[in-house]
Amino acid sequence: MGLMRVLPFAKQLLHDHLEVGHVAIDMTAGNGHDTLFLANAVGATGHVYAFDIQTEAVASTRARIQEAGVDERVTVIHDSHDTVHTVVANETRPITAAVFNLGYLPGSDKSVTTQGNTTIAALSQLLEVMAIGGVIVIVIYHGHESGKVERDDVLRYVESLDQKQAGVLRYGFINQINHPPFIVAIEKRSK
Repeated sequence: MGLMRVLPFAKQLLHDHLEVGHVAIDMTAGNGHDTLFLANAVGATGHVYAFDIQTEAVASTRARIQEAGVDERVTVIHDSHDTVHTVVANETRPITAAVFNLGYLPGSDKSVTTQGNTTIAALSQLLEVMAIGGVIVIVIYHGHESGKVERDDVLRYVESLDQKQAGVLRYGFINQINHPPFIVAIEKRSK
């Protein structure tokens, strides 16, 4: 068996932390691929919240989940992921997985990107609302200028987390050209 590539590894981490009836959050809905994956993982009794600031991404995600027939278990939010605490404030089911794909929406305006300040605010809020044992998977695309800045901001933040509160893992290939994406996974250990 070869080394697992970054995106399959991200999906494996998410899958391992989700059960039917749980809640998952797609912090950067994009074209809806992760939203659909999460919706299938939580089943008919679970729920997924999916955030994106771009109208095009929201429309694409809604179309994908409607086509798959899982739209009743997904709430798509046309807003920044740094509003997550307010959105899930009344959620009673365990929130056990969240995913970010940092950077820009593939095939769209590359000047519209995720930003370190809102990503860090969202991470901080997630650590408050996630169930103990839950995982946050961050796929960091850093092959563009704002991606490098956000990468550095996010790494500084996660490196500062108390290891009693969260375990932080970094996974990615280091000998590939063109700034390959890598994963930072955070597992919540305590409140």
